[in-house]
Parts: sequence; structure tokens; C-alpha cells
Amino acid sequence: MRHFLSRRALLLSGGAALGLAACSGNTASSAAETDNAGNADKYADSKWRKLTEAEWRERLSEPAFNVLRREDTERAFTSPLNKETAKGTYHCAGCDLPLFSSDTKFDSGTGWPSFWDALPGALGTRPDRKLIYVRTEYHCARCLGHQGHVFEDGPAPTGLRYCNNGVALTFKPA
Repeated sequence: MRHFLSRRALLLSGGAALGLAACSGNTASSAAETDNAGNADKYADSKWRKLTEAEWRERLSEPAFNVLRREDTERAFTSPLNKETAKGTYHCAGCDLPLFSSDTKFDSGTGWPSFWDALPGALGTRPDRKLIYVRTEYHCARCLGHQGHVFEDGPAPTGLRYCNNGVALTFKPA
């Protein structure tokens, strides 16, 4: 006996496959091997990329681990860095790589520390398809720790808003 797929079954299975593809998440270990300028990954052999999950758990608080290694998001308006106004540099809480200058920080009103530019070579990006629409996720170029998402609704001169999880950062005054 021959079996043929009905048009309805074919459409439903194709729709389900598209839905799964759109909702599939990326992990920090699968980040593209280029930085946000499209350059070759100068940190590919970094010791930070070789740490095990247990070693990361030892190094980080639970909230920082969940954001940096599991791509979680902290609650809005909970980070003390939202109100930080001193001159200095914001570093990755995972590997201490400098990511942002305080000169590019601004109050976006979103509840997360926000910046209109990153330090050169500090970040990598990739598409994030976890929601209905595609966002641009960015991560620390050295340890691949998730930092946040970048949007095109920021101030001049770049028009960008790097919306960062505060627990993924440490601040070092100048």
C-alpha cells in the first residue's frame, strides 16, 4: 500500500520545522568566530574559552553565571551600575576584558546599563532568534560571555544602544 502525505500534513510539518528553527537558541560556545568588525577571532585560543561549566560556576555568582553562560536576563532596574556616573571602564565580569568606556554610557530608561559604542574588538555579535523577531545578541569577544543585545534606537553619533546586563559587568573607576 502506498502512503502519500496530504497537503495539510506537509504544510503542518513544514510550519513546525520553521517554528522550531525560529525558536532555537544559541549558546555562548557556538558564537561566530569573528568580532563585530568581521575580523578573525584573536581570542580563539584563550584560556577563558577552555574553562568548564564547573570552573565558571566557581568564578561567578549565580546571577552572573546565568547571564554570562546561560544567556539569561537580569530584572530591569536592579543593577547598581544603572546609576554609576563616575569616569572609568566597564569590564566583562567573566574574564575582565574592557568592553565599554564610561564616556559612551547613557540613561536609556530601559533599566539596564546602556552604551552607544563599545571599545574596539571587545565584542562579538550574532543573531538571536529566541523571540518572534530576530535581535542582535552581543558577547565578550574573549570569553564569549553573553552581555546583552544591541538595538538601533540609541543616541548620536552611532544610533546604537548596547543594552547590557549589569551582573555581566564590573566597573573600574579611572
